[in-house]
Amino acid sequence: MGKPSRVNQTTLSDFLLLGISEWPEEQTLLFIIFLGMYLVTMMGNLLIILAITSDPHLHTPMYFFLANLSITDACFTSASIPKMLVNMHTQSQSISYSGCFAQLYFLLVFGGLDNLLLAVMAYDRYVAICQPLHYSTAMSPQLCALMLSICWALTNCPALTHTLLLTRVAFCAHKAIPHFYCDPSALLKLACSDTRINKLMIITMGLMFLTAPLLLIVLSYVRISWAVFGISSPGGRWKAFSTCSSHLTVVLLFYGSLMGVYLLPPSTHSAERESKAAILYMVIIPMLNPFIYSLRNKDMNEALSKLFGSGKTIFLS
Repeated sequence: MGKPSRVNQTTLSDFLLLGISEWPEEQTLLFIIFLGMYLVTMMGNLLIILAITSDPHLHTPMYFFLANLSITDACFTSASIPKMLVNMHTQSQSISYSGCFAQLYFLLVFGGLDNLLLAVMAYDRYVAICQPLHYSTAMSPQLCALMLSICWALTNCPALTHTLLLTRVAFCAHKAIPHFYCDPSALLKLACSDTRINKLMIITMGLMFLTAPLLLIVLSYVRISWAVFGISSPGGRWKAFSTCSSHLTVVLLFYGSLMGVYLLPPSTHSAERESKAAILYMVIIPMLNPFIYSLRNKDMNEALSKLFGSGKTIFLS
């Protein structure tokens, strides 16, 4: 007995997002789970942003970039999850042609911005630990604003170019995407026209948004490790390392999930594996980031306690 079909009300110009599960009876449970995770993600990142903006003690480069990372995480998740929730609730799989490309553009922008911000935050920790005497100059408010502007420019231009190039691709009659979002690689598999330029663009964006930021992060932490191990005092080493632990945890989770899919041999790729990895870095990690950056962070705990008007820290007893 085959799997039950779901209700499809589509037009010829629509794409189909096959989602996570084809079983209608699972949709209600999945809707509740993902709605809960989405609300926790939005609330957690909003609290991080409010705590940082409301506490003058957190008006430093590290927390400036953390606030922007929280904004990016909230937007990155919002680019795909609300549509997935609507499709689950209505038992529909359709997404309009324009809606698919709009979603793709925002996923590329905020996904790329996530990578670049993680690299900038690694550089910030490198300067703070390895060049503390030059920190105020190297990470001045003007330079931080400039770096943020460059990150936005570096993500918007390639994302817009890639999206516009995809609009020129002719798609076949079969338009089913085996994901819960408009994945660019999956879209190209549905093409009936030449896609060599689009594939080259994907490789270029991969080098720009994944390989280059990861290389900068690795180089920063190599220098940081060298400096930390050169500290004679165990207490000093632990204090220096503790300022990087939250960021390093997020980096390992984020890039670990990406490498788990895209660095495996092509023969091991599957739509199910890629969807699970996408859920990890598009839903779960943005939800965990506020907890990772707040847990055992005295400054963030104090800011959050002030935000709630409490004299006690939230995570630290």
